[in-house]
Amino acid sequence: MTSTAQRRDWGTPPWKIDFRPARRELPDEVDFAVVGGGFTGLAAAAWLREIAPDRSVLVLEGGRIGAGASGHTGGLALAETAAGDLPGLGDVLAGYSDTLRALEIECDLKLPGAWELARRNPLPHSPISWNDSGDLRAVAEVPGGTVDPGKAVSGLARAAEKRGAVICEDTRAEDVRFAEPLRLIARGREIRAKQALFACNAQSLEMSGMAGREPKFTLATATAPFTDAQVAELGLASGKPFYTVEMPYVWGRLLDGGRIIFGAGLVHLRDWRELASVDVTTGQPAEMFARFEQRVRKFHPVLSNVQLTHRWGGPILIGPNWDFFPVFRRHPESRQVIVLGSYSGHGVALSVYLGRWAAEAMLGRRKLPEWEDA
Repeated sequence: MTSTAQRRDWGTPPWKIDFRPARRELPDEVDFAVVGGGFTGLAAAAWLREIAPDRSVLVLEGGRIGAGASGHTGGLALAETAAGDLPGLGDVLAGYSDTLRALEIECDLKLPGAWELARRNPLPHSPISWNDSGDLRAVAEVPGGTVDPGKAVSGLARAAEKRGAVICEDTRAEDVRFAEPLRLIARGREIRAKQALFACNAQSLEMSGMAGREPKFTLATATAPFTDAQVAELGLASGKPFYTVEMPYVWGRLLDGGRIIFGAGLVHLRDWRELASVDVTTGQPAEMFARFEQRVRKFHPVLSNVQLTHRWGGPILIGPNWDFFPVFRRHPESRQVIVLGSYSGHGVALSVYLGRWAAEAMLGRRKLPEWEDA
């Protein structure tokens, strides 16, 4: 996994991760190794220790916790996968909420619903009416809401460590040897593990067995505060986040204090290693930000002179040929390894929900789904 020190500049989102795990020595042997310290890996680690406190758990994070997609998301919590409601998926938002309660995590989760936006067939009383390649309005309300990603990452890490998981930051999983037990190489040392979870998402794709997936980099910006009257004029007083169901794509949400996040655009990468050189202040990302900010200012008169206070981006992983099915399966090289990720931008609630599921599967208490054939 790419370390924070190697990465150039993904920008600064409007929240902070305020928890640093205690510095610990790497163990020689563990029951469960988790590769990736984002939503998925931290949720799995915390849940493993929650329901099996006699088992040892190690989290290997190449940078800082949340340094990848989890700390750079927009914080939209949605009810399904990007491919829809897959067979046996269950109630993602209810499961997400239950997991947060069980792990005692407070992350400003609000579930008022979400607006789907389009340019045709609007709802009779759409609160949103923006100018964007036509009249952009709400066409449906679906389950969903928002979360503070910084508090969510911090809370999951705190819950995992409190329950006895060992979290090692700046500890890149350099290699894995698929034997019994598994042998992970980190800091030049060998760590034996009975089972492992690869929760690397858009990074280390060869190691995770997801090399055919397509890493992308998406952009977001946050505004200065608006008055309550301006928020109402924009149609966002309900606090419902929004996203378009057609191109050109845009998504966003209201933050506490009247600020608004808008996100859109994909920087296409040939290889996941290019994430190490993405810099939102130069090149293609900077050009895309300039065009997107002009677009935002044209949505509505209230936005015409808005000050933009934050610009940042983060990675997402999509299947080949825009296949939006998440990856949740055994590794092709070992039945003792589960691979989980590729949420196609829908990972805020889904990652934690499936991370818990993965923990239960590693303990033999639940079967994995069969979504790739769905």
